[in-house]
Amino acid sequence: MRKSGMFTVFMVVFIGLTGFSFLIPLLPFLALQYGANEFVLGLLLASYALFQLIGAPILGRLSDRYGRRPVLLVSTLGTFVSLLLVAFAQNLVLLFASRILDGLTGGNIAVAQAYVTDVTDEHNRSRGLGMLGAAFGLGFIFGPALSGVLSAVGRDVVNPAAMEGTSTFLQSFNWEYALPAFVASAIGLVNVLQVIFTLPESLTEERRAELKASAASDQRGFSLGALQRTLERPRIGPLLVIRFLFSVAFSMFQAAFSLWGAVKLGMDATGVAGVLTYVGFIQVFVQGFAVGKLTDRFSDAWLLFWAAIGMTVGLAGWAISPSVPALLLAMLPISFSGGVFNTVINSALTKTASRSEAGGILGISASLESFTRVIGPVVGNSLIGLGTWLPGIFGAGVTAATALFAWNRVIKVEAHEKEKVGHAD
Repeated sequence: MRKSGMFTVFMVVFIGLTGFSFLIPLLPFLALQYGANEFVLGLLLASYALFQLIGAPILGRLSDRYGRRPVLLVSTLGTFVSLLLVAFAQNLVLLFASRILDGLTGGNIAVAQAYVTDVTDEHNRSRGLGMLGAAFGLGFIFGPALSGVLSAVGRDVVNPAAMEGTSTFLQSFNWEYALPAFVASAIGLVNVLQVIFTLPESLTEERRAELKASAASDQRGFSLGALQRTLERPRIGPLLVIRFLFSVAFSMFQAAFSLWGAVKLGMDATGVAGVLTYVGFIQVFVQGFAVGKLTDRFSDAWLLFWAAIGMTVGLAGWAISPSVPALLLAMLPISFSGGVFNTVINSALTKTASRSEAGGILGISASLESFTRVIGPVVGNSLIGLGTWLPGIFGAGVTAATALFAWNRVIKVEAHEKEKVGHAD
């Protein structure tokens, strides 16, 4: 494992997710302020994922051909500009434009995962991806926490009374939401500069030429046909189905949580940020420390199965949580299972794919996850209108089906293959 490159890409993901996660507790409240109803809010949250569905596989394959560094630069630059749009937004049109741009250039996680694949081997890849997951989790600690603090500062300190005597332009902002957005855009700019000045390329010229030749002969870009061919592959296909089903449930939870908290428990943006900070702490522990020990003792198949079981328990608990303490208890299995799953599924996919197609496979995986985040916001927020317990119960049913599928199509198949090898010996 090349430690210098790993540290830098760790920082790229950490800083990028810190800036991105600033918006998570704020965006639903900001959209509602500009007149969005529950359905429009769902569409706004889904627009990012819809355009990431288009952009992620393209960026993944471009990174195989031209290198990880230039693609990460494009991605971080797109995030920076999109955060500026949120900061200056005075209507829903600019909010939608921000989410669409960030989605199109939002392949940085898949490309960072491909970077880790370049600088690790099968023995330490899970640990490398776990470090990346820890950066993800740390970003989700600092981002929501700072966002909540800055939102309170914007509301209580940089308020209309304090802005009297300043320009009309400055008074036009709602600083409860604009202040965190401006700080997030500054963080995004730091990430752009870090990629430019400190991130080394992970692909040598020889390796890049090999990947270009492989792309020309074997990969014709993302299409439904390419997706179908990938799903038909006996080892990769079931893993992608598991990725899709698990992500359907998890995306509903993520997208509906802010509105659920406001409707069910009367939470504001600061309260939502506090819960998300708590979730981030758990994920850092899981992905930075627990995953490495778990992968040393258990196979990827078993970890995916138990992650689905844990998520089922957690989502069911979320559905019936009557108070913040009960909610925090339900967040434990949700956070732990999500942290394990998101690390192990990518490790499992890269182990079943050749190194030359790792970027493309991870791009397809990211696209499937993005598709679920098109479905999740609309369905999840709509279900809240019918009953606050419905998103959790529906999600628990999906993850229970995921566990059953993993048992039949991955665990039993691997056991059968080992049995055949044993008989052959």
